[in-house]
Amino acid sequence: MPRIYIGADHGGFPYKEELKKYLTGKGLVIEDMGAYSESPVDYPDIAYLVAASVAKNPLSVGIVIDGAGIGSCMAANKVPGIRAACCNDLYAARNSREHNHANVLTLGSMVIGTGYMKQIVDLWLETAPAPGRHANRVAKIMQLERLTA
Repeated sequence: MPRIYIGADHGGFPYKEELKKYLTGKGLVIEDMGAYSESPVDYPDIAYLVAASVAKNPLSVGIVIDGAGIGSCMAANKVPGIRAACCNDLYAARNSREHNHANVLTLGSMVIGTGYMKQIVDLWLETAPAPGRHANRVAKIMQLERLTA
């Protein structure tokens, strides 16, 4: 299993701490990118730290938790090489990995509970990116990134 970079804003901090314990308990390698308390921080800063780390380490993945998961997704997707997906349900988690080869998962602490969050993360981590037509479509997504650079 690849290294997992994890981060959260102040609202997602308790979720991140719970998820860190859960994933390290499964023997996974976690690198915490902050926040380190419930003191206010800006989610774009944390999303960038996670996304930039994943971009530099293509065999790794990232997880970011904020209030809705949407803002962190938007910020992470500004980093070249990142395909972040906000997945607050199981269908989106599987689809984002299998069809879209997502390498960063964002979650909303105000949307889901910690039990469901663990189910989403487990499914996301165990789902392999699909080859064939899905890989071809992901290549087109990455071409768009190069066109706008």
